[in-house]
Amino acid sequence: MTQTSTRAGRYMTQLQGYRAFIPATLPPDPPLRIDSEMQGYLSRADRALGRLDGSIQTLPDPDLFVFMYVRKEAVLSSQIEGTQSSLDDLLKVEAKVFDPNRPNDVDEVLNYVNAMNHGLYRLADLPVSVRLIREIHERLLKGVRGAERQPGELRKTQNWIGPKGATLLDAAFIPPPPDEVPDALAKFENFIHDEDQMPALIKIGLAHAQFETIHPFLDGNGRIGRLLVTFLLCEREILQKPVLYLSHYFRRRRSQYYDLLQTIRDEGDWESWILFFLEGVADVAKEATETARQIVALRESHRRLITENFGRVAGNGLKVLESLYSLPIVTVGKVAAITGVSFSAANQLVNRFVEFELLSEFTGQARNRRFRYNQYIGLFAD
Repeated sequence: MTQTSTRAGRYMTQLQGYRAFIPATLPPDPPLRIDSEMQGYLSRADRALGRLDGSIQTLPDPDLFVFMYVRKEAVLSSQIEGTQSSLDDLLKVEAKVFDPNRPNDVDEVLNYVNAMNHGLYRLADLPVSVRLIREIHERLLKGVRGAERQPGELRKTQNWIGPKGATLLDAAFIPPPPDEVPDALAKFENFIHDEDQMPALIKIGLAHAQFETIHPFLDGNGRIGRLLVTFLLCEREILQKPVLYLSHYFRRRRSQYYDLLQTIRDEGDWESWILFFLEGVADVAKEATETARQIVALRESHRRLITENFGRVAGNGLKVLESLYSLPIVTVGKVAAITGVSFSAANQLVNRFVEFELLSEFTGQARNRRFRYNQYIGLFAD
């Protein structure tokens, strides 16, 4: 690796012979060049976020959108780190569906959901901080792959990034040594809470890249870094609900994502990274806005279908429909509990849902059947 600028930090040769990167304190020096091109990207991203936030407020229950969107993000962010589990796998586990072919790593995705929800809950009392980051990290790795790598604890040994089998001597990137991490994180925390005039989205983009460079944990840094973006958007009230997740964008342009992070370190090119980041914010916000629009259209269409075709049981049918937006996989027993009717009556109601293709049975079993709201789940499919 050839360093042409020390604007983002410098490589320092360690006693063991490898060169670790010591990040410079943010904001960048010389200051970020916010030219007309970047202003245009920033304006598009701000407008897209504003439309997204507004569209979420039009949903009958925004938290139902959040429920599925959080799970989609958990799947995509975990897949970047090598998991194989799909959104369908996650929903089946949460619905207690036994599937012998289920990937073994679905617990990692469940942990991601739990870590994300914990962080969002804690934001009411605790700002985005090293303390919050460590709490999230502990939940992310508890009891799954990486659990032996000090969940919730800053690393005390050197880590590195590179292809499988790479060593410290041939790694693609080596973050700062462990004794540098606490100071780097303290400065990182000061930066994100410094009351300057920097546009919030630009600050969040800088913060994400800096966190990935510090790489403070032995495992889980990528997932935590992506979560930070959403937490910071919510903390600054740019979004009222946590509905912007960049994992889809980063996964789709994975090579460019990693190349731009490395270019920051080697060339001090923060500007190219920020343009990429702002483009991602705008793209993902537009996609989420369209999904919200489709949810409203789907709900209205299915409410109308039930009202016009279910006769005397239309009221209970509408109750079940509303429940499907937070529980898209159900059993006849669950439908009975939702509606307060007998198992036999619930079974008849479920059959009506199947008849009109609102639900489909997917286990193929005569007992313990499970039914899936495919059209809704499909809106979140990658």
